[in-house]
Amino acid sequence: MKPAIAFFDFDGTITRRDTLFEIIRFQKGEGALYAGLALLSPALIMMKAGLISKQKGKDLVLQYFFRNTPVDEFRDKCAAFCRDKLPGLIRENALKEINQHLSKGHRVVVVTASAQEWVKPWCDCQGIECIGTQLEVRNAKVTGRIHGVNCNGEEKVRRIRQQYDLPVFGDIYAYGDTDGDRPMLQLATFGFFRKF
Repeated sequence: MKPAIAFFDFDGTITRRDTLFEIIRFQKGEGALYAGLALLSPALIMMKAGLISKQKGKDLVLQYFFRNTPVDEFRDKCAAFCRDKLPGLIRENALKEINQHLSKGHRVVVVTASAQEWVKPWCDCQGIECIGTQLEVRNAKVTGRIHGVNCNGEEKVRRIRQQYDLPVFGDIYAYGDTDGDRPMLQLATFGFFRKF
């Protein structure tokens, strides 16, 4: 019998809200978050209107808040976020579903547009795998730019296929909550949209 695998989106599926703004709040403080968003609001409006890509909008946010942060410091704070803040943002029913898959011996993978730095430490604690957006690092500092392509939409499927030989699996489960998850849901034997 072939093993099963389950792919979960993170923000809005496992968590109750987007973790990008939560990681900024955690690392920079409430005041800095709102001051930065006010300055970035023209670009964010253009992104919502489709005048600039989501990746470009995300790059601008990440660069504003994290450019030139030493990578070790950034990762340490991301690990602290996963330990101290993230548990309060997790949907209880999503965690139950993850644990049900694990109890059946299924592989479980989070596939997220969020940066691996602030998702993977949580995944490691749960005993599950993580595919996330990768951030560019130069001279041991975060540049604030995305390395490669934002892990959303068709990129989720590309990254899954790159990392997993899907024909070796029997049932494939997928969970998501936005249009950016639909390609991943279509890949699955059982796709669940906004289940939790």
